[in-house]
Amino acid sequence: MEYDKDNEAVDLPSPASSSPPKSKLKLTAAAIIPVWMALSTGVIIYNNYLYNTLEFKFPVFLVTWHLIFATIGTRVLKRTTHLLDAADNVHITKDMFLRSFLPIGILFSGSLVLSNKAYLYLSVHYIQMLKAFNPVAILLINWGARLQDPNKKLGLIVLMISMGVALASKGELRFDLVGFLIQAAAVAFEASRLVMIEILLHGLKMDPLVSLHYYAPVCAVINLLILPFTEGLEPFYEVNNLVGPFFLVTNAAVAFFLNIAAVYLVGAGSGLVLTLAGVLKDIILVTSSVLLLGVQVTPLQILGYSIALVGLVLYKTSGSKK
Repeated sequence: MEYDKDNEAVDLPSPASSSPPKSKLKLTAAAIIPVWMALSTGVIIYNNYLYNTLEFKFPVFLVTWHLIFATIGTRVLKRTTHLLDAADNVHITKDMFLRSFLPIGILFSGSLVLSNKAYLYLSVHYIQMLKAFNPVAILLINWGARLQDPNKKLGLIVLMISMGVALASKGELRFDLVGFLIQAAAVAFEASRLVMIEILLHGLKMDPLVSLHYYAPVCAVINLLILPFTEGLEPFYEVNNLVGPFFLVTNAAVAFFLNIAAVYLVGAGSGLVLTLAGVLKDIILVTSSVLLLGVQVTPLQILGYSIALVGLVLYKTSGSKK
């Protein structure tokens, strides 16, 4: 599911686990990858702009609004296009909802809120560097729960990524312990979510848009329930003063279009192409945050992040399930 947890939900499924949308429009990977990268990068930079430039420091409210927008948007698409035809093949019982969708939705909601809240404390480029630790967290959970047997090859990759992230953290000029812990918690939530999807929904095929169709309303309700206890009514009073309807709608629309692009990307690219596209996107995002936002990156961070990215590519291309 791709909801750039920023509002991103993280890993794209492999082409083998999802089907491309039933549409006469056929796009090549070369055509859709730049669009997907632009939207993915745009969501992150746009959210950071709302939080730190416009000073709308209400991540729970913003994530809730995105989920409400996505809930409405997916249902409009289901009625007017073929993009969500696969949703008809997903049959959810009350028991499945309570045992699977609800706990996964809680983890997803926590992941989105925490990853957005981290932008109040950390720079864009540093958050992207920390996200390189996601596959390590997934592996550690799998190993700890005995869902996967450890092996030397993956152990070395885990060590490589961990060392790279540690070096990147050591070189961060704006390191903030609270922000670091929030982002670490977001990684833990997201890794747990992905592991639970593999366990509880094994064999249930949902592309990014179908996943959003089912999870967006669940997470929106969860967020609405916690909103009074986290941010209260203040964001409702400040939204017009600090953001306004134009930024609010366009921000949610960019995040929603990212999910549509993800569907076509899954159908057009191989697993290796998707991995390399994700790495390239992260490199562009870090570079653009330096050039556009004027943040400083130290040589130690560049070295650490480079090591982590090489480890990430090795993890993705060496068969993480082995």
